[in-house]
Parts: sequence; C-alpha cells; structure tokens
Amino acid sequence: MGQAEKRLGLITAPGYPKELGEALEQELPELLSYYVEDNYNWEVEYTVDALTGVTENSEDVLEATMDRSEKENWDFAVCLTDLPLFKGKFPIVAEAYEEGHVALISLPGLGSTPMIKRVRESILQLVNEIYYGSSEEDREHAEQRIQSKDDDQHEELRNKSSTRLMGKRGFEWLSPIQRETPHEEDANIDVRFTVKSRISGALRLLTGMVRANRPWAMFPAFLKVIVFAFTTGAYALVFPTLWNLSNNYGIWRMFMLSVVSIVAMVGWIILAHKLWEKPNDKRASYLRKLYNAATVLTLFVSVSLYYLLLFFIFSLAVIAFIPMGMLKSQLTGEVGYINYFYIAWTATSVSTIIGALGSALEKEEVVLSSTYGYRQRQRYEQIKKAEEEKQEDGETVEDTQELKRVK
Repeated sequence: MGQAEKRLGLITAPGYPKELGEALEQELPELLSYYVEDNYNWEVEYTVDALTGVTENSEDVLEATMDRSEKENWDFAVCLTDLPLFKGKFPIVAEAYEEGHVALISLPGLGSTPMIKRVRESILQLVNEIYYGSSEEDREHAEQRIQSKDDDQHEELRNKSSTRLMGKRGFEWLSPIQRETPHEEDANIDVRFTVKSRISGALRLLTGMVRANRPWAMFPAFLKVIVFAFTTGAYALVFPTLWNLSNNYGIWRMFMLSVVSIVAMVGWIILAHKLWEKPNDKRASYLRKLYNAATVLTLFVSVSLYYLLLFFIFSLAVIAFIPMGMLKSQLTGEVGYINYFYIAWTATSVSTIIGALGSALEKEEVVLSSTYGYRQRQRYEQIKKAEEEKQEDGETVEDTQELKRVK
C-alpha cells in the first residue's frame, strides 16, 4: 500500500516571491519528508495571489491564506509576501497558526542574502511548527526527531534546531530573530518570529526590500541613458580641457564628483517618474517613509551599476582615443597610465550628470514596478477589478434567475 499524501501550498505575491515559489516547488517535497515527516508523500503546489501582497496586516494575510488553502484543499499553506509587516514597532519575519494550518513569511524580514536558502529553511520550520505544535513539549519531540537524522543527509540545511526559524549565518549573529508564542495576545497566532532590535531590524527590512525591488532588473531601462551619456562624454574626450581637469583634481574631489553625479541621477529619476510616496490616509506614515527609503536605496544600487559600466566603457575609449605622447604634451608634471584612469573617471561623472538631465529612461514600467508604492497601487487595482468582475457575474446570474421566474 502506498503512503498517504500531504499537500503544501505556497501562495506568493506577484513579482519576486513568485520566482521563489517556482524555485522551491521541486525541491521541497524531499526536504519536507526529511525535516517534518517521512511517513507521507509530500506534494508542493504554488499559486500567485495579489491579495497576499496588498495588505500590511499580518492577520489579513493569514486569513486570505486560509481561504485559499480551503479552496485548493491543501493540508498546509505558507504565504510568501514581499511586504514589511510589523507587530508594534518590531518587524515580523514569520508567523504560524496551527489550527488553520497556515503560515506566512515576510521576505523583507529575512534580509538580503542568501534569500533562497533562508526561505527554504523558514518554510520547513513553519510546517514543522504547525505539524508538531509550538509548545515546549512539542518542540522537544520535534527536536529529538530532527537530531536523530543523519547529519550527512541534506547538508545544505543549516537549521537542525526545532525552535529557530533558520540556520545561523553571519547576519543572524548581528540581527538575531526571536521566537515567541503569543497564545493569549493573539488568538490566531501560535508562533511568531520577530527582530527585537529596532536598528538591526530596520537594516534587515531595508536590505530585504531592496532585494525584493531587484535593482538589477531595472538596469535595462538605462540603456538609452548610457548611449546618450557615452556619446556626450566621448565627444569631450578629444579635447584637452577634460584631460587638464582630471590632472588637477585630487582624489577627494573625484569621489565627491562621483557621489554628486549618482545622487543627481537618483533624484532625477525619482522626480521624473514620480516615485516619491506622498502622505495619504491609506498608508501609515512609517510605511511611507520605509517605502521611500527602499526606493532611494534601490535606485542608488541601480545607478551605481550604471556608473561602473559607464566607467569601464570610458576606460576603453580613453586608451583607444588618446595617444600617450599627445597626453604628455598637454599635461604638466609626471604623466603615466594612471592619467587614463582619472580621465575616464572624470568623464564618467560628468556624463552621468548630463545623462540624468538630458535623457529619459526606457521601459518606464520596469522602473515603476521596482518600487513598493507602484506595486501596491497595481495590486489594489487588480483586486478592485477582480471584485468588480465578480460582482458583475453575480448580477448577471441574478438577472438570469429573475428572467426565468418571470417566464
């Protein structure tokens, strides 16, 4: 006789959480058998639900997860949301509700890297909590089981503890996650994992939100700006004015010029594409500030990558365009290949400022979708549209029934 089956559903918000769901769908069944219970054949399914990426209230996320789990007839369900969630002033990393057989993971609370490993271990721990229970006796039983397993099997799992959300890595020592069982405080929460340090918690959230924004995905939108900036900078390379400027700049001025150019580009993108979240009644003030900080940091990473690429291109152009003999004839003092480096650096900073002020990003949708505020507005619209369609379908059915009664 074959083994009984257990079905785990992964509900992901649109975007980056969806990619995590796709990656974990194939590898989780064997890991669940190892980490939770090997007397079942585990099946893992994932689905995308915009509702889990709309609300900033963890109870609403769990309720939506339970509704979807009942609809899909899952035994367990875990929601992966890219929203920052809070309990008071402290970030929520994960929560589980035993009776409902559901749990959630707030991806920003996990930090930035290595994301797939942390999510995998967090899912296993939460399902383990739901399956065995969250009391001290239940945790001891789960601990004995996992410690009896062969340590050489699934060495990729750092977490062999029944009370930790995931295995300890470098950042976990600096920003420890605390486990609590708030049975009396929250009737529908049996276990919660939070970060009790506000400073390290804020660092976790910001780096996690920047990771969820995927600044590298925004990079193709800069292609038009790169072409415009390089064209302008390459023209300036043939004139000795730029050579003399770079020769007279000190290292501190070069760094200052780099920072000014990157900040100018970030500010222009925010203003041009209206990415700054303004105060409104629908969103708490601290969330608005958090969204804006994540937007600035995401753009800073993207523009820094753009700056490095532009610097590399200019370095090649300087070597190709400017003969060393001509360079020595125009500059005073000792002249060497280090001057090529400074010329490319100066050209990169100047052309970045010109590119920020004189061109527009391609694929504006890519830029907008890399910010929390825009994604939230899009998801609200999706939910609203779905509700309107559902309401219209209901009215159509009622009209049909009424017509039949009249006949």
